[in-house]
Amino acid sequence: MSLSLFAIIVDCQDPRRQADWWANVLSFQVTERNTDEYKVGDGVPGGTSLYFMKVPERKVVKNRLHLELLAEGSMESEVARLVEHGAIVVDVREDTDSLQNPDTWTVLADPEGNEVCVTSTSTLTGWA
Repeated sequence: MSLSLFAIIVDCQDPRRQADWWANVLSFQVTERNTDEYKVGDGVPGGTSLYFMKVPERKVVKNRLHLELLAEGSMESEVARLVEHGAIVVDVREDTDSLQNPDTWTVLADPEGNEVCVTSTSTLTGWA
């Protein structure tokens, strides 16, 4: 038996706002599947999607899982675009040169405070 990644589920208080934000970030489409449940995907049947569901509680602590976004151009210009759409810059981080594959990335918070990182093809090393 084999498995494939079907969807990444995000619990949130305002699923429509979150779905709209992520669709804008990724240039994907939003579809409402059920009341207060929204699918964000690229429109390709069977493709992996993000799925936003309403829950009563707020996010309290750091995510144990987060999305990592890769910009083809400048990391800084992509971060600026996301901030224009409601993200908040948390930190800019850089690995030490002592690592075999040092990277630079920006940690952002989406509109509900979920961490998301942005890196760039020009700042990412060691990925084939």
